[in-house]
Amino acid sequence: MNQPKEPLPRLTWRQFLRRILPFADVATAELPLSRLLRLSLFQISVGMAMVLLTGTLNRVMVVELHVPTWLVAMMVALPLVFAPFRALIGHRSDYHRSAFGLRRIPYLWIGSLLQFGGFAIMPFALLLLADAENSLNLMGKVSAAVAFLLVGAGLHTTQTAGLALATDLVPAEKRPRVVALLYVTLLVGMLVSALLFGKLLTHFTPQLLIQLIQGAAAATLILNMIALWRQEAIDRERAAAPPVRPPFLATWREFSQGGRASQLLIVVGLGTAGFTMQDILLEPYGGQVLGMSVAQTTALTALLAGGTLLAFALAARQLGRGANTYRLAAGGVVMGLIAFGAVISAALLDSTLLFRIGTGLIGFGAGLFAVSTLIAAMELAEGGHSGLALGAWGAVQATANGIAVALGGGLRDLVTALVPDRWGTATEHLVIGYSAVYVIELLLLFSTLMALRPLLRQHLSPTPRPATMGLQQLP
Repeated sequence: MNQPKEPLPRLTWRQFLRRILPFADVATAELPLSRLLRLSLFQISVGMAMVLLTGTLNRVMVVELHVPTWLVAMMVALPLVFAPFRALIGHRSDYHRSAFGLRRIPYLWIGSLLQFGGFAIMPFALLLLADAENSLNLMGKVSAAVAFLLVGAGLHTTQTAGLALATDLVPAEKRPRVVALLYVTLLVGMLVSALLFGKLLTHFTPQLLIQLIQGAAAATLILNMIALWRQEAIDRERAAAPPVRPPFLATWREFSQGGRASQLLIVVGLGTAGFTMQDILLEPYGGQVLGMSVAQTTALTALLAGGTLLAFALAARQLGRGANTYRLAAGGVVMGLIAFGAVISAALLDSTLLFRIGTGLIGFGAGLFAVSTLIAAMELAEGGHSGLALGAWGAVQATANGIAVALGGGLRDLVTALVPDRWGTATEHLVIGYSAVYVIELLLLFSTLMALRPLLRQHLSPTPRPATMGLQQLP
């Protein structure tokens, strides 16, 4: 006789969401997933600012507002002046003295206000900057520089303090996964912002640009206020007896002892420069060489972010199976070599499809490289220096990014100006200028592979990482 089948247990919608959400396993009773996701909203504001600065604004300033590319490159690079101070900001927030015993919230709040102030004055400064005939053009340049500096100071302060706060709230064994979760949130913010900005600027006008930047300013303040609300508990004991802050240089020497940290930071610097020198060039390249519209070139940022998210999922699966972090980083660099070859070939073949494929591959390679080196940096933080390790990784990455962006725009203009007129049309001159920068990026990526060799030799055997990233169940 057939036995009656036992009914399958019902799966509630909360259980279903926990199964499909990446990193759902990082939640604890003290830190529910809802609170962690609310904290991650500060990364949405950071991603929105990054898309606006390095994606939308540089295209609009070069193509629509006719600002010289070298000046745009310098303006976009200004926010990264504060990047080298990220490690110092993280170190000082570790020992911040507050009447309520708070450490991270004051830095989050100050960073949010700086970012809001920069966006508030930016649109009108850009309009003055674009009008070369205006007698107040110099004021436009100064105001735009101040605006970009304020956004940069706020962005780096907010992100450093926010990442440090997230690592404070979870047990030590879950900190790498929480940092990875916030990194995914950053990429989601970039992806959504790129699509939204492209939609809003389909029919570009200066008035739309003003409204867009003002909306970004308001969204920054709202998102960050929601993110930091009641995230850090008042500590009266710490307020009454704050710990003594050790000298930053002494802490840095302890962290970098042994040489492996220095080698990793060199790899991070070279690889980041190799991937990001094109940040200010991809969208103008699509507009000037391939004839793409503002909406189409803004969507390129979404392709970059989407490729990075795919790389993150692959890294999660491979790291969960015990893959070597440095081998994954090398794989990302190789993917970058293929991607830049496709971007260069797109102009020769007049193919926007090949250009889009190359753009997506750049995002994939850069994401695989960034995630792998981030996890490698966290593995170095065995002496209680996780905040310093995270800050050092971010400082080197952001500094290399800023230098590469500034050099990319200047080199493109210089090479284009040096090309003799008899060598082709104006568009062909532009192709030569852009391609020269892409070739330099290929050389930087080859140098990154060479710098990775000593680290690969030190880690020939894989280290098991069960469920390191929490993304193994992604489709």
